[in-house]
Amino acid sequence: MRHRIDLWLKLVCVFKHRTDATESCLSGHVKINGSRARPSSIVRAGDVVEITGERERRLVVLELPQHTVSKEEARSMYRDESPPPPPRTAPVIMRERGAGRPTKKDRREIQRVNRKF
Repeated sequence: MRHRIDLWLKLVCVFKHRTDATESCLSGHVKINGSRARPSSIVRAGDVVEITGERERRLVVLELPQHTVSKEEARSMYRDESPPPPPRTAPVIMRERGAGRPTKKDRREIQRVNRKF
């Protein structure tokens, strides 16, 4: 049995939508066994799928789902050999000593930065 890479990425819950997987393939962020994958590329058990982007992922295909499955079952169909993500550090916003209370603009900037972390 075999699947298109964009369909497999959607079925095993790597991407939420198949169009997201297709766009990622078209932009060159997906590789199968080291070579660039088109959305119609065939994936088989034992292949190594590498996804680059915000976070690098390396997945080894163990099984191919026949239809949509639960997330727990989908995650058991590949082995994740991705490097651990870099630790997230919250940015420190320093104000000059004696600058007084933050203005409304300053508070909004602080809240915007804190929301990301």
